[in-house]
Amino acid sequence: MSDRLFFPVIETERLALKPLVKEDAAKLLGIFSDPEVMQYWNTAPWSKMEDALDFIQHCEDAMRRQESLVLGIFLKSTAELVGKCMLFSFHRESRRAEIGFGLCRSCWGKGYIYEAGQALIHYGFDSLGLRRLEAEIDPANKASAKALQKLGFAQEGLLRQRWEVDGVVSDSALYGRLVTDPT
Repeated sequence: MSDRLFFPVIETERLALKPLVKEDAAKLLGIFSDPEVMQYWNTAPWSKMEDALDFIQHCEDAMRRQESLVLGIFLKSTAELVGKCMLFSFHRESRRAEIGFGLCRSCWGKGYIYEAGQALIHYGFDSLGLRRLEAEIDPANKASAKALQKLGFAQEGLLRQRWEVDGVVSDSALYGRLVTDPT
């Protein structure tokens, strides 16, 4: 598989999805240090610049190994970084990966996750040849559940007491979408 496939720039009507670079670290830290943004993640909010820089380096390394695809979500109108979207946990033989999103609070409810999600899903199926996409979310995260359902995912299961972050135990709802599912 071509290296270029894991470093795309994908444009939608309002967004540009592209690989993160070191210069994005401060904005990324601002987004993922917000406890409300990180409320349903399986990690604590970021607390220092090294968290963002390490994340960017880890993503670049994983993309070079063709293990994941992590793209910043940028507003085309301002070039502002407002979040990230990713295909990760690639299983090449089974042609499947997990999908995930993170978005700054000021952009919630504006349809950006749906717009970025559609583009990322099509890229995964059409360009990377994936057959299945999966998502794992906290069942209390109603906004993510709604977004996944709108993107054509179906809830397939529940893993009880899957995560513990800072002493808080939570379940995981599992969602899936096949390339053959209607859009």
